[in-house]
Amino acid sequence: MTETLSLYKLIVLKMLDQIDPPLTNSQISEFILEKEYTNYFTLQQALSEMEETGLVTVSNKRNSSFYHITDTGRNTLHYFGSKISDAICADIRSYLADHALEIRDSLSTTADYYPGSDDNYLVRCQVREQHSTLIDLTLSVTSEKEAASMCGHWKSRSQEIYEYLMKQLL
Repeated sequence: MTETLSLYKLIVLKMLDQIDPPLTNSQISEFILEKEYTNYFTLQQALSEMEETGLVTVSNKRNSSFYHITDTGRNTLHYFGSKISDAICADIRSYLADHALEIRDSLSTTADYYPGSDDNYLVRCQVREQHSTLIDLTLSVTSEKEAASMCGHWKSRSQEIYEYLMKQLL
């Protein structure tokens, strides 16, 4: 079991090393489970152990965990990456190429909220493209329910809102 768990860790490290933005737990899981390399619970064990040992770092935003490879993870991949078969490497390249737009979009349109002063919540909505920010909007709302709703709608409405603001302000 230890050797196969190590292979799953190497596969995740390879994925994270081959793409610039971090990957979410669901994106990693989608690839691993779609290819039937292992089951969900074993993958979650591998991800947890990778974080504990410093191979990856995890940042959390609302309902998503974003995985980033560390220098220790890169060194591990450098020394043991040859244990990943050429077929699996090809699967990784294919998945990342096929899902590149989706992966980029998951990071370019974000919304999060946090408690403000006076019992309100601040909702921060952003749209980024490559290394520049197209819109960075922070709104104050009176309840956590409103804040969560705004975050939930931002991804599907951000382009429309951006276009409206540009039209009104230019």
